[in-house]
Amino acid sequence: MLPTFYQDFLRIHLNEKQIGILKWLVWILQMHRQVKLSTLAQFFPQPIKYDSRVTSLQRFLKLPQLSAKLLWFPLIKRWLKAEYRGNHLNREQRRARPQLTLKSRKYLVVVLDRTQWRGRNLFMVSLIWGTHALPVYWELLPQLGSSSLRQQQKILAPVLKLLKPYPVVVVGDREFRVLNWQTGSGSEVRTLYCDRRKVPMWRMPRLDAKP
Repeated sequence: MLPTFYQDFLRIHLNEKQIGILKWLVWILQMHRQVKLSTLAQFFPQPIKYDSRVTSLQRFLKLPQLSAKLLWFPLIKRWLKAEYRGNHLNREQRRARPQLTLKSRKYLVVVLDRTQWRGRNLFMVSLIWGTHALPVYWELLPQLGSSSLRQQQKILAPVLKLLKPYPVVVVGDREFRVLNWQTGSGSEVRTLYCDRRKVPMWRMPRLDAKP
């Protein structure tokens, strides 16, 4: 279910029992496409009572090792290095694979989005990966409604640090309207700005333009 290099990396932070639980959770998610804890516990193959399985999974999912910065960031860094080097692919595979960027491989596209659902306000930072948006980092905001500039800087900064070796274009809607941004890490970011209107309007500064 999990590639070998995934498992080798996970063994640095998780023991064999925890890795086994993670494998089963990934399998259940792929088979049943459900993220409800009740559904995960129902199909989890652990020979204990249902309520005990729920408690066991809750305890596992609260492990401090299961953090995006600790487990997810290094994997994304490895993927990016492999994609840009392309040493692991033959000519046919290189031609067939989806491109990381919109039109070229000169920059990475990072998407900012905020979703409010059932009293939860989720801020999501994703990386455009071919025709998909790959979640990179996320955080639940303490308040409902729009995020502040300080919150945007705080959540975006670790992603920009992760992608520091690559040129980055940040895409956001009218909530993220600042084009030249100080992220708090000393690096200025050029963003692609999109307004939410009936007729989409895009405004993109040249990547080589001076601030």
